[in-house]
Amino acid sequence: MPGEYAVIGAGQFGRAVALSLAAKGQSVMVLDRRADILGGLQDEVDAVLVLDSTDEKALVEIGVQRVSTAIVAIGTDSLEASIMTTALLRQLGVPRIVARAINNLHARVLRSVGAHEVVDPEEEMGRRLAQRLMQPSIREQLELGNATLAEVQLPAQFAGKSLKDLDMRNKFGLSVVVVKRGDQVVANPAASELLKIGDILVLFGTHESIEKLARLV
Repeated sequence: MPGEYAVIGAGQFGRAVALSLAAKGQSVMVLDRRADILGGLQDEVDAVLVLDSTDEKALVEIGVQRVSTAIVAIGTDSLEASIMTTALLRQLGVPRIVARAINNLHARVLRSVGAHEVVDPEEEMGRRLAQRLMQPSIREQLELGNATLAEVQLPAQFAGKSLKDLDMRNKFGLSVVVVKRGDQVVANPAASELLKIGDILVLFGTHESIEKLARLV
């Protein structure tokens, strides 16, 4: 089986997922029943197959049951196919199935037929846009249960100070994971690291703590 990941559906969302995984060195195969939509992927991923993902025999023949993760990225034009594909993957024993939903009802159905995780790209994009509009100093963020990993612009008053001087953990309840300085990335920075205007801090902590710091920018 050519690939740790199987991306089923090569529309905008599926293509973005497949290319991002491949760019990070992951082994990826992409499946879609439409040959024309697979153009340009052949040289980017390990395998590209024209296949109807609701055909159980076809899925078994390519060994989809041996991938570690399957992403059901079928577009909004075929809800039935996304549900059937998810159910078949679960029956075939795929260890992790991530399925794209277009609304809450679709998400509930996908979970009921076997999806381990359901994502709604449009909803997520809307949340992230709203966050950027309300707090533009927070560049990117990732919710991890009760904690958040976020990129925050360095407040100007922090420039010229070291991480030890700022004492982020005690004053804000935040850990500085990375300092991004132009093209330079300082991972796990030392307490003596001096911060500069324009630095981006990658912080780990509660959402409330990150917002408190971001308000200083």
